[in-house]
Amino acid sequence: MTTDVIAVSGATTATEGRDLIVTRWMDAEPRQVYAAWTDPALLVQWFTPPPWSTVRAEMDVRPGGSTLVVMRGPDGAEAPNRGVYLEVAEGERLVFTNAYTSAWEPAAKAFMTVVLTFEREGAGTRYTARVRHWTVEDREAHEAMGFHAGWAIATEQLAALVEGRRAPG
Repeated sequence: MTTDVIAVSGATTATEGRDLIVTRWMDAEPRQVYAAWTDPALLVQWFTPPPWSTVRAEMDVRPGGSTLVVMRGPDGAEAPNRGVYLEVAEGERLVFTNAYTSAWEPAAKAFMTVVLTFEREGAGTRYTARVRHWTVEDREAHEAMGFHAGWAIATEQLAALVEGRRAPG
């Protein structure tokens, strides 16, 4: 059951139970959108909505491989986000979680699993990010952190990158 749907530019976000979802059609091949999620040089260009920035990304894109994305806030404080890939289907699907940090080392607090799909739709890609939370309280905390606006803005930046245009803002 969808409890909330919000549209920001071309991206639409929704809340379903413990999940937060963002979708957008992009005028790019699925492999291009997938590459923007798996190539550190591309990810740092779009991942974080201003005034935050992504200052570092490390990715071992394979099941069991680790990921590290470091974001920097406007005050200069850095927020490292570690995780492990659970499923990798090149150009089609990517699943990762922050329940583990690296080499299957459990995280102090599991928060979410992200399921990304890159489906061919017409001449482009239907991109969907489904963020699954352990509890409704975790989902609510993620919403309070600005999920709907933040992920929609980041998705617009992703679309601009893969479509070869400037991001809004």
